[in-house]
Amino acid sequence: MTKKATQSPLPAPPLGECHNPSVLRRFGSKEALPQRGSGEGASLFLSLGSNLGDRKELLHRAIALIDERIGTVQRVSSFIETEPWGFESEHPFLNAAVMVLTTLSPERCLNETQQIERELGRTTKSKNGIYHDRPIDIDLLMYGDLKLSTATLTLPHPHMYERDFVMIPLREILPTTSGAKST
Repeated sequence: MTKKATQSPLPAPPLGECHNPSVLRRFGSKEALPQRGSGEGASLFLSLGSNLGDRKELLHRAIALIDERIGTVQRVSSFIETEPWGFESEHPFLNAAVMVLTTLSPERCLNETQQIERELGRTTKSKNGIYHDRPIDIDLLMYGDLKLSTATLTLPHPHMYERDFVMIPLREILPTTSGAKST
């Protein structure tokens, strides 16, 4: 059963805009970021969550590492606080979604996100529907229009539509066909 996400009282970045200081320092402004459809890579959408440690700082560090290793972070959702999904815990999650322009393969993106998780303190992966508290969780949601099913990766993510903690942030950053941000 999916629990409803509630807005976090923590300050959030502007809707759908990149706020990552390392990204903005590198490009000078939001306008200088490569745009979707510019032919410079595929749009990768990721879900991020944290329920241990300094959750906000861990999400910011993960976003900076994603920008450094996977591709240009183009959009970052608001951070929302949610109850754990699929297990009981006294530790609420802080969740977000990011859009990244990448030239890496989906499999390489998966490998890089798993390495980032390990570096930020994650020691165990969820297996067979058994979930645990974790300092960071990064899931690949979509990679352009690609449909992929391998032993290690399914795209689009097969359960994303069942999870408000994924869909609420994702809807903030999904581009619409008219170029306007969806709400």
